[in-house]
Amino acid sequence: MATLSTQSANSSHGETLEYLAFTLGQEEYGVSIQKVQELRGYDAVTQIANAPEFIKGVVNLRGIIVPIIDMRIKFNLGTPTYDQFTVVVILNINNRVVGMVVDSVSDVITLTPEQIKPAPEMGGAVDTNYLVGLGTVDERMLILVDIDRLMSSNEMGLIQQHAA
Repeated sequence: MATLSTQSANSSHGETLEYLAFTLGQEEYGVSIQKVQELRGYDAVTQIANAPEFIKGVVNLRGIIVPIIDMRIKFNLGTPTYDQFTVVVILNINNRVVGMVVDSVSDVITLTPEQIKPAPEMGGAVDTNYLVGLGTVDERMLILVDIDRLMSSNEMGLIQQHAA
């Protein structure tokens, strides 16, 4: 890492974080690549009665029943469409497998701690509790999602919080 300046000597010694970049509507988001198990095309799901709207249903993934969450519905980003670019990101969170439907996946982005800025407070309009921050690379800005916190929130009800 010869490209690091002397300023970064105070930081975490050039530690980098990798994020899977994906799009929802017009925005680009990122989740920690360490949470990603695999990427799949969108297949038909088995719907579950009385499930919240953002839970599309479940799929059988090699013997594991996986709930599928449509992030566009969860984040109120308009009516979702399913096409050849729609991707299901299979996540492993606290040993629970969950699928997350996104518009498309672009690449894996490596960020240094200096490239991640805290998410601005938006009042009550946007719940920033689920955001790690904003990652910037050249002209790109990624909204970094704390997928553990989001998926284990009470409203999702998918992953039980571990009692301390």
